[in-house]
Amino acid sequence: MNSSSQKISAVMRNYGDPKLEFIAGKGSYLTSTSGEKYLDFTTGIAVNSLGHCHPKLVTALQEQSEQLWHSSNLYRISQAESLAKKLIANTFADRVFFCNSGTEAIEAGIKIIRRYFFHTGHQQKNRIIALTSSFHGRTLGALALANNPTQAKGFLHGDGGFDQVEYGNVDELKRTITDKTAGIVIEPIQGEGGIRVAMKDYLAEIKNLCEINDLLLFFDEVQSGVGRSGSLYAYQELGIQPDLLATAKGLGGGIPIGACITTESIAEAMTPGTHGSTFGGNPLAAAAANAVLDEILSPNFLREVKNNSRYLFTKLETLLGQYPNLLRDVNGMGFMVGLGFHEDASEVVKLAEEEKLLLVKAGRNYIRLLPPLNISIAEIDEAIEIIERCLQRCS
Repeated sequence: MNSSSQKISAVMRNYGDPKLEFIAGKGSYLTSTSGEKYLDFTTGIAVNSLGHCHPKLVTALQEQSEQLWHSSNLYRISQAESLAKKLIANTFADRVFFCNSGTEAIEAGIKIIRRYFFHTGHQQKNRIIALTSSFHGRTLGALALANNPTQAKGFLHGDGGFDQVEYGNVDELKRTITDKTAGIVIEPIQGEGGIRVAMKDYLAEIKNLCEINDLLLFFDEVQSGVGRSGSLYAYQELGIQPDLLATAKGLGGGIPIGACITTESIAEAMTPGTHGSTFGGNPLAAAAANAVLDEILSPNFLREVKNNSRYLFTKLETLLGQYPNLLRDVNGMGFMVGLGFHEDASEVVKLAEEEKLLLVKAGRNYIRLLPPLNISIAEIDEAIEIIERCLQRCS
């Protein structure tokens, strides 16, 4: 093989052609192949909830890897049972289905909603409503649910049994509900579509419509969950309880795992054989998630998230006042933070990377700040200083 062909990637180009590569990580920092350290405010897009190579997570993985990595769900998996009990003890749920990712958790929720009404003798209730600017994953069902034109183009045929309603438009939502509607799906904090926290009154109206029309309310907390909002799940901050919830990303701290959680009465519809996952909740992934939850649920952890989040918001709001020609607003909750720009924010993301700070874009001209949940005040200050230098270069 000649040298030029060795430089050609064998990976599909759906992620573009990235050049930057990391070979190590510790805490809030990543180390590149050239040995340079980068402050990580992307955390794998809200995945590395405890930063990189957290000692408790490393220990859990080392210990479990020396015993058993995988066994089929045909057999009992005590690590998954322990994880499910922790989720149940700290949420509204009674039952948990484990999978490997956020989009799989969404697919599970779609199936559970439809199966529930089939199981209870209301087979006609099978359509599900989602909101515009939402993002629920890349599988066909998740794509059809959100029906975002830029992501669905060339993939979808028909509507898949889903309807989309303008975000925030309660009247349109009322008009869209029919006797065939089974559920409503919403991100309590939109991520990909631009950091947007659902107003409590808006969520309460949606919850009321679900109760009046016998619909199931499904929260997508794939990005906002596992402490990122300052509570274990954002619904606990917002005070509106769903019937189902999808969680993933930060749950494994970097090890692939997802879950769909719900109540006993709804879960009864999922009888043996109705759904499954080869790798879902295997011993290694569940051991990692147990370690993550143990840390996040430890005394004062979430209190520190809220305290440090307030500090970050204060710093960003100061920048907002200093650069009104560039910055529009600051939005979000906990450490799921959006910095809004009047125009495309891509240049600031690029400049920040040059300054060794990793940021990620979102819709509506937002930059997402998704630091580790255990980020320090000094590291927040470092990030703010870099962002300010980038804003100065753009002014």
